[in-house]
Amino acid sequence: MIGAMSEARRKATYADLLALPDHLVGEILAGEVVTSPRPATPHARASTIAGGELATSFDRKPGGPRGPGGWWILDEPELHLGEEVLVPDLAGWRRERVPEGLGGAALTVVPDWICEVLSPATGRHDRLRKMPVYARHRVAHAWLIEPIQRTLEVYRLQGEHWLLTAAFGDEEFVRAEPFEAIEVELSRWWLE
Repeated sequence: MIGAMSEARRKATYADLLALPDHLVGEILAGEVVTSPRPATPHARASTIAGGELATSFDRKPGGPRGPGGWWILDEPELHLGEEVLVPDLAGWRRERVPEGLGGAALTVVPDWICEVLSPATGRHDRLRKMPVYARHRVAHAWLIEPIQRTLEVYRLQGEHWLLTAAFGDEEFVRAEPFEAIEVELSRWWLE
């Protein structure tokens, strides 16, 4: 019995995340702390421009002159989904579902859309560990941006699994769900 207890892992806590150095992004997945470095420039550029374009048109009340509105869009929100803590690069909530807005540092309301910007250090983790968690918690839409390969993959939750609905690349002008009301120019997301 003593041997079995020593082999059992202690579940990570939020205090473990708070103890991490500032240069790391920490998450809790399956009871384990997972860390990744702060993003490199290609990653940061793609996230900044994509998030800015979406926020300009969508992060407002519906029906304005500058875009369709109807969403809350956040950079790197801290999501507390059950016992797991995730930090997507971008996330969005439909205002009709969360009319009072989003408050506090830790968000427990499941987003309607997430976006992960993949890098050599995070791509495998984002695809294999985080995407199943988002599906399990019923996030309706997901984007995976790969700035080195210059691609955007668009997913919709279908049942319990992700369905790839579109893939774009390079310098295309695209309309991608759930934000198909606007056209975005992918070339703006990539470094020259």
